[in-house]
Amino acid sequence: MTAPGLLISAPASGTGKTTVTLGLLAAFRARGLAVQPFKSGPDYIDPAFHSAAAGRVSVNMDSWAMSRGRLAGLACAATGADLVLAEGSMGLFDGVALPGETGNGASADIAARMGWPVLLVLDVSGQAQTAAAVAAGLARFRADVPLAGVILNKVASPRHEALVRAGMAAAGLPVLGALPRRASVALPERHLGLVQAEELPQLQALLAEAAEFVAAHCDLDAIRAAARPTRTLPVQAKPMPAPGERIALARDAAFSFVYPHLLADWRAQGATILPFSPLADEVPDDSATVCWLPGGYPELHAPRLSACTGFREGLRAFAQTRPVHGECGGYMTLGAGLVAADGTRHEMVGLLGLETSFAKRKMHLGYRLARPLRPLPWAPAGGALRGHEFHYATILAQPDAALAQVADANGDPVAETGSSRDMAGGGRVSGTFFHLIAAAESQA
Repeated sequence: MTAPGLLISAPASGTGKTTVTLGLLAAFRARGLAVQPFKSGPDYIDPAFHSAAAGRVSVNMDSWAMSRGRLAGLACAATGADLVLAEGSMGLFDGVALPGETGNGASADIAARMGWPVLLVLDVSGQAQTAAAVAAGLARFRADVPLAGVILNKVASPRHEALVRAGMAAAGLPVLGALPRRASVALPERHLGLVQAEELPQLQALLAEAAEFVAAHCDLDAIRAAARPTRTLPVQAKPMPAPGERIALARDAAFSFVYPHLLADWRAQGATILPFSPLADEVPDDSATVCWLPGGYPELHAPRLSACTGFREGLRAFAQTRPVHGECGGYMTLGAGLVAADGTRHEMVGLLGLETSFAKRKMHLGYRLARPLRPLPWAPAGGALRGHEFHYATILAQPDAALAQVADANGDPVAETGSSRDMAGGGRVSGTFFHLIAAAESQA
């Protein structure tokens, strides 16, 4: 039986919900509870922090990309836990215009599907009783998304807190915590969100401080009591096909964006994961039947990657006879060159002709529906794939054959089609800018 849960959300991004989530995860763990974290939406970075705070792997849920059966299967990660804490993305009801598999990608979809009430984090700086009007509007927007209570963030003074609490009382909304301003618990950010967890040697100290901070200013007993049982649903989703029996997986600070549910799918089908580090100049295990380069931050490590001749030559040799695929950062690494933000071009592996640049930054963000133009080992025959794209690279050249027809969530075509190239020895190299989430069960 899965644990009772809450979804932690907010009216908008930047309100402090990640810090609150981490503090709650660490505080409940310090009390001896097993807490299962989840993340709503296509995010790689927050879940790594969740996992460090909870001591359990955080799992992504996405209503645009995932079917009901898939979501039900992922909820099973909470088996054996005492409490579920899921972190939302953006604002509570923010999503795309057109629905996907089970919703439009909004955090509210996950809360409703799983039966988790919402714990609302409000940045109350610059307002007082008006914060209650915002919370009351969110509480009444969807009848199937109940509000468990609110946590006030960035409270300026006891008087400020009293005024906000008065407004909440008038609106009939319970206040379950009030956090004063404290810059020391803020986590450093980068253009895709937080700096990666593995890059912070002081992470455990930050988590301990966040736990102490949240425990001192929130009613943990009331928060736990507000959780509701996770809704049980039939598990019907088929796992994503493994790309091979033995998968050489690039895994280090430059290549770390891998969804846990995909790795779990691959392992469930008997695949063996063989990690290697390009930054350490390692090569794919020669026993591997396929190589997968995930996304990450190759632009931050471009000079080092360019200097790793053992990795580059080893991957070129591997690709002659076996499939190699790259996602986003992995795709850029498979290309001919990457221009860093300072305008310096760094030679990449050269298995594809792709040239990308961070000197001409442009944000590419959104869901993607891809219909492969040729068979792929990890794609159902004739099917479509659902994924998400988020990067700042500009394509300077993309000369190889397109890998797929790609559209955004509105059905409009996008230029980032991915690339594919056949090798003389029978291997095939491919890459996409979108990160694969799930097979499309609904083709719309």
